[in-house]
Amino acid sequence: MGLNRALVEEAAKKSGLLWLDLPGLPQPRAAWHVWHDGSAYVLTGGEGEQPLPGLPESAHVTVILRSKDKGGRLVSFVAEAEQVEPGTELWDEVTPILAKERLNAATHEGQVEAWATDSWIIRLTPTDEVVEASEGYATVRPVPTPATTAGPPPRLYGGKRRAVDR
Repeated sequence: MGLNRALVEEAAKKSGLLWLDLPGLPQPRAAWHVWHDGSAYVLTGGEGEQPLPGLPESAHVTVILRSKDKGGRLVSFVAEAEQVEPGTELWDEVTPILAKERLNAATHEGQVEAWATDSWIIRLTPTDEVVEASEGYATVRPVPTPATTAGPPPRLYGGKRRAVDR
């Protein structure tokens, strides 16, 4: 049984997030992407961009697509990973699309130029190799991050407290 490319394309277009099973990491890593012309394009490296260690050096990577509605795994497959070189026709084609989808960038000024020097754009093209889900996939804990909100709530000065907060 080969890969259902229509399912892959539909899932990748609907969800801006995919999971990459990268070499050397204990669990899959979430990554935002843009689907364009039969491939997913992922941006990594550089100041403020998503860290995906090992991806630029990989020739193949396992991609996991989820359902946008339920959040569960839809399909997993092996993809060829290929760097998009700055200055090429493909670079000029995909960077405006990535820049448009890069919603929470610190600044959009000179962003594409910074990508050319500090980051990698990786093209992930599906092969026909389907990967079966591992047993422990659904129980994987999120990757630790310094971006947490755990801790005491902020103090309120000079205002009325609600009964719930007393």
